[in-house]
Amino acid sequence: MANPVLVVEKLRIEFPQRRRTLVAVDDVSFAIERGEVVGVVGESGAGKSLTGAAIIGLLRAPGRIAAGRIWIDGRRVDNLDPAAMRRVRGRVVGAIFQDPMTSLNPLFTVGQQLVETIRTHLPLDRAAARDRAVALLAEVGIPAPGQRFDQYPHQFSGGMRQRVVIALALCAEPKLIIADEPTTALDVSIQAQIVALLKRLCQDHGTAVMLVTHDMGVIAETADRVAVMYTGRIVELGRVAEVIGTPRHPYAAGLMASIPTIDRRQERLFQIDGAMPPLAAIPAGCPFHPRCPRAIARCREERPDLARAGAHLVACWLPLGPPS
Repeated sequence: MANPVLVVEKLRIEFPQRRRTLVAVDDVSFAIERGEVVGVVGESGAGKSLTGAAIIGLLRAPGRIAAGRIWIDGRRVDNLDPAAMRRVRGRVVGAIFQDPMTSLNPLFTVGQQLVETIRTHLPLDRAAARDRAVALLAEVGIPAPGQRFDQYPHQFSGGMRQRVVIALALCAEPKLIIADEPTTALDVSIQAQIVALLKRLCQDHGTAVMLVTHDMGVIAETADRVAVMYTGRIVELGRVAEVIGTPRHPYAAGLMASIPTIDRRQERLFQIDGAMPPLAAIPAGCPFHPRCPRAIARCREERPDLARAGAHLVACWLPLGPPS
């Protein structure tokens, strides 16, 4: 990549405990270009949201970045103090979370919250900030934005609240947006609208987006590339169509096989046997080997690193081949 907006290099996140240290994210590296959507997918506990929180400086104690580096728009941010990171957050990087009510203050109108955010990051007076806020509400599809500007969050539906949160994330025209499960709390029809909105805004503004989700349907509709995570590590990274169509890692293949299709009838959906291990019990070697039908002796002893396998990067000693 010539000039990526986001670069994550060998990120490691730890949670120190009294007698040991748990590693929640280990050796994660990826980059996102301007105008690109990269999806991060995996089961709950895979480290997706922790990676996003580390990028925007919102890791909760005792979690800490133990190793690695993060650059946003050419500036290293993992070593910034909290005050400096607050200036980056909002102005350079925006965030969209799963529950919009965690981002909206119920005691203030949405207009007040938008204006405050705009004036925090941009040199605009109150009148100009109001005009920008109303324009943002219109851009994200809020009907009658001039009237809704003076309403409180509880007067909006779930889908409309999420649109307000997207407007908040766009207030200062950030270069990067971290979207953490932005459609999970919404019904299917509203999900489709939010996905279409994110794609359009990415194209119109040239914003880079890291989309954290467990929904492969959302990834397929929205992302350009996808990183599949398991036990805090990326096990496959590639173009969306290629990873969905010809997954090379057995875990990624299991995820894809578990998705129902409309072009063939199935009596039962595929399932991956077992469960993701807890952080305190991640096995040696490849962490997926206890659940993998292709595991060999090397898988139990050595951890594979991401390596080129066709068009993908795959962390597997015995990657699946393309269909014959």
